[in-house]
Amino acid sequence: MDGLRNSGAGAAISVRRPQGATGLLALLVGALLLLVTACNSTVPAGGVSDKNPAPGKPVGTEASKAMVTIVPADGAKEVATSGALKITAVGGKLTTVAVVDTKGNTVEGVFNADRSRWEPQRHLGAANEYKVHVVAQDTEGREAAKDVTFTTLTPKNTFIGRYTPEDGSTVGVGMPVSINFNRGITDPAAVERAISVTAEPAVPIEGHWFGNDRLDFRPEKYWTPGTKVTLKLGLDGVEGRPGVYGKQTRTVRFTIGRSQVSTVDASSHRMAVVRDGRVLKDLPITAGAPSTTTYNGQMVISEKYRVTRMNGATVGYGGEYDIKDVPHAMRLSNSGTFVHGNYWASAGTFGSANVSHGCVGLRDVRGAGDPQSPAAWFYENSLIGDVVIVKNSHDKQITPENGLNGWNMPWAQWIA
Repeated sequence: MDGLRNSGAGAAISVRRPQGATGLLALLVGALLLLVTACNSTVPAGGVSDKNPAPGKPVGTEASKAMVTIVPADGAKEVATSGALKITAVGGKLTTVAVVDTKGNTVEGVFNADRSRWEPQRHLGAANEYKVHVVAQDTEGREAAKDVTFTTLTPKNTFIGRYTPEDGSTVGVGMPVSINFNRGITDPAAVERAISVTAEPAVPIEGHWFGNDRLDFRPEKYWTPGTKVTLKLGLDGVEGRPGVYGKQTRTVRFTIGRSQVSTVDASSHRMAVVRDGRVLKDLPITAGAPSTTTYNGQMVISEKYRVTRMNGATVGYGGEYDIKDVPHAMRLSNSGTFVHGNYWASAGTFGSANVSHGCVGLRDVRGAGDPQSPAAWFYENSLIGDVVIVKNSHDKQITPENGLNGWNMPWAQWIA
């Protein structure tokens, strides 16, 4: 066969190549050598070298000198709601601190001057899981990060605050924010820090404690009509007394309506109803008899009842009276002072004599069925939070804590 020679066992086979094939073969061999050389480059056991750096790590990068410390430790349980969370950095400055609970609520905090420490501005919520993410940076701009998850304690004893006015209500210009706690508070500062009362348009609002279970807020003077007021209760996790924690997180909004201030003159037996600076009505009244006089001072309507029972035994008068159907009654004090309708006194009594047991009476009918009676008119034209001022009565001034009547305390004493 042309092109083949057989020399027996071990004989070589020669191939007759076309002219020009020698150069092509040399190129193929050279390429093969390059491939083998590349595959056999020297690589450390870890698979990373200066010529083949780890993904995302620039050549020559060193670890950050910043070190982050977070207390409590990752996975900690039953962590205290106040004073337990501490975040610090050494060898660098804190650049990012994020503390978030399972509901997505962020815990606000503050850095110290050199950003080596961060502290929460308020307490944490009870029985809640928190995720903490912290980043610090050294002087070369290199970052160090740390993440921690912990859970706060579950209280065995709790307290709540019952507040007034109600969310969404429209009230009179004398209405304070009043919060009554169901447990006596021994750390009032911690509780007050967890509560805010703001107004739009803005006005300074201050709180005042009556005993250890009641906190009221008001401005220096009556509210301006139309003001929008917001109460925020952030009591969840507040240790109000040793081992007793708040459990409320709530926002309450209410509006101040028109201005109505009614002045009762016990000596002339008249009540002038003034709305937005104009006298709306001048009504004849009967105030407290000489032996059971009416308190003087500024009083705020706190409750309204179209018909209610009044029993003297509940306010220290024994069995002197027990009227089961008092019409158009509006409470002015906790001790039993009302402005209400009176159907049992003669019509001539109103405007001429004081015969009540300390209340302010207006002419009315039994059953509250006459819309034309003075008591019905006043009832229908009054709001919770309206002010009733009594003067010229032979009695002392009502105390600020007796009802929603903090207006009887001077502002300097209120803020003290």
